[in-house]
Amino acid sequence: MARKKAATLVPIGKRIKKIRLEKKISLDCVANETGCSIDYLKKLESGKETPPVGTLLQISRALEVDSGLLLRERESKLQSRIKAYTKRTQDYAYTTLTPGAENKHLKAFRVTIDAMQAHKGVEYQHEGEEFVYVLSGKIEVMVGEHINTLKQGDSLHFNSGVSHQLKNIDKTKAELLVVIYGP
Repeated sequence: MARKKAATLVPIGKRIKKIRLEKKISLDCVANETGCSIDYLKKLESGKETPPVGTLLQISRALEVDSGLLLRERESKLQSRIKAYTKRTQDYAYTTLTPGAENKHLKAFRVTIDAMQAHKGVEYQHEGEEFVYVLSGKIEVMVGEHINTLKQGDSLHFNSGVSHQLKNIDKTKAELLVVIYGP
């Protein structure tokens, strides 16, 4: 009996590069639209770095594609994997709570941040608004130069066009509900 070859997920970086080349958009143009360095973009496209959600939103805007194209798995993956799709970066993981919202302005994620960790060297900035609700743990959300300290049950709504960063300041993993609105 022949075994079926398992469908593989096309890495985000390869999807970004494919779209960028198909649209004939230079790395220089993407860098200017996102604020990311060309070196960082090259690392993303080669798979050496995994971009956080905010960066993916900026890149999708620069490439003029829906962010869902960069976040969703291939259609051939098992349905349960699509529903439970989790993307992991160095110190945090996010799970989409709005699958199929590719053409929508509102997207929701369940985010976990490892104990005593921050998004190293990454500040987010993307057009729209963001809402953060702390399900467990204690975090800091830096919006511009203002630091907001949130614990379980606390929430924050802010202009995501202002540079912002999340940091877990607790000795346990933090779990958040993050809702992003992009015009």
